[in-house]
Amino acid sequence: MRLFAAVLPPEDVTAGLAAEVAALRGLPGADRLRWTGRPGWHFTLAFYGEVDDGLVPGLSARLERAAHRTASFELALRGGGQFGHGRALWAGAEGDLATLRLLADRAEAAARKAGIPMGEHRRYTPHLTLARSRAAFEVRPYVDALAAFAGPTWTVTDLALVRSNLPASGVPGEQPRYEAVARWPLGASG
Repeated sequence: MRLFAAVLPPEDVTAGLAAEVAALRGLPGADRLRWTGRPGWHFTLAFYGEVDDGLVPGLSARLERAAHRTASFELALRGGGQFGHGRALWAGAEGDLATLRLLADRAEAAARKAGIPMGEHRRYTPHLTLARSRAAFEVRPYVDALAAFAGPTWTVTDLALVRSNLPASGVPGEQPRYEAVARWPLGASG
């Protein structure tokens, strides 16, 4: 299974972002970007890639412990940025970013302890991907438009293990489907 750990924003939070993205899609050149669909909006904490079925129970147990050891926290969607010279356009986060980063570190450590190779550790940058480009793309107008975006604050109360089902149809523009295969409450006694 192709898996990752994530924080999933609630529907009322993504509603405001959806309106902002609709405006962004009206900017010149927006049709050259591959826009992510609202059902796929999430904050990836740790990307695991293809995980052997035999490793999933150990990973799940460790993620559950990581969730239990992490208190719930406040988060909001704010502003935006880019990676890779416009290859990825994203919405940013504001709030208790220290706890979000701690949860990301714990999700990565859970994978390592479960025997999943994670490569080199990188400092976590909270982001929710809105669009991608196969080639370098000038997204400065989009980032500038996102600068004033401020979504509502919500309380993050769980950690999700998400399965990514890649498109198989070959239809241009088809999005991956994401399915939360497990969710664990934050701060619960375990």
